[in-house]
Amino acid sequence: MNESVLTFFGIYVLSLFKFISGPVLGYAAGYSFFESVFVTLAGMMTSVFVFTLIGTEIKKMLEKRFIIKRVVFTKKSRRIVQIWQKTGIIGIAFLTPLILTPIGGTLILVSFGTQKRKIFFYMFISGLFWASFFSLTIEQLLAIPFFQNLIG
Repeated sequence: MNESVLTFFGIYVLSLFKFISGPVLGYAAGYSFFESVFVTLAGMMTSVFVFTLIGTEIKKMLEKRFIIKRVVFTKKSRRIVQIWQKTGIIGIAFLTPLILTPIGGTLILVSFGTQKRKIFFYMFISGLFWASFFSLTIEQLLAIPFFQNLIG
């Protein structure tokens, strides 16, 4: 296989699970701004599509297989509910690339019963915004001589 295809695929796969890896590795691979945004957004949206479509089924399957008695109201779950109550789908989608993973944010939205088309739309807008922001920021940050000396 061509090395550039393997590089793209590797960045894509990492972006499925951790959003920030797309812009960072895209920059490291010498990708342009648009290539970096594209591969990051493609990875994130693949996770969003897969886990939106099968998220409920996965949850049911895991609950049947592993009957787990756990605390329902943890500090983390309370915070997620507070964010949901204050900002709704837009807040969860906005925070997904920053705090949550694409999979985590999607499963939260699915568990709140959000319509699939709304999940796709808001996660796409959020992913496009944050992929652009991170790609530009990393480019600008690494242009500072201090960071060039660290890398170089």
